[in-house]
Amino acid sequence: MTIQKFIFNDFQENTLVISDDKNNCIIVDPGCYYPEERDDLSLYIAQNNLNPVALLNTHCHIDHILGNAWVLREYDIPFYMHEADLVTLNAVPNYAPMYGFVGFEASPQPTHLVNHGDVLEFGEMSFEVLFTPGHAPGHVVFYNAENRVVINGDVLFKGSFGRFDLPNGDLPTLKKSITEIMFQLPEDTLVYCGHGPETIIGEEKMMNPIWQY
Repeated sequence: MTIQKFIFNDFQENTLVISDDKNNCIIVDPGCYYPEERDDLSLYIAQNNLNPVALLNTHCHIDHILGNAWVLREYDIPFYMHEADLVTLNAVPNYAPMYGFVGFEASPQPTHLVNHGDVLEFGEMSFEVLFTPGHAPGHVVFYNAENRVVINGDVLFKGSFGRFDLPNGDLPTLKKSITEIMFQLPEDTLVYCGHGPETIIGEEKMMNPIWQY
């Protein structure tokens, strides 16, 4: 399994393209807003002869869905997210102009709603869905046990954790998601974050400041 990270939009959001040995790929949290960002994403897919098979959102804050409409139109693929984050998804057009995204194109609605414990299979890749609210009401992470990798969105960061002061955010819920879900993963699990560098579950269990809250 190959994971390619792109840093997109004014929020420096991490968009991931995850591919298997048969060139199937999924696109996670497409934050590509500017034309050059979309060009970078499509060029990587074309140059590596990848076949996009799904779009996944960990959650639907604006920085993680700026490219949803474009990706879905460009590749005509199914779209997966958690039902509890529909409120987050559908709120974005109301505030996008306030952040300067005057050309924002509203995301289509999901074709597939995921739930905690679901196993999603795309080509040779398999991901378990884990429900991790607190930063957003319908936040999920995608765990690949074979490679000890979790696609974590904005739950954990290296030495930090997701904001809880946004609409429908909640600190006790976020702390529970981190300590009872994320920190139960194997300690050598590699964590791909929605912003910033990767980290390791074991390091965060020891050092993350969430324990202080």
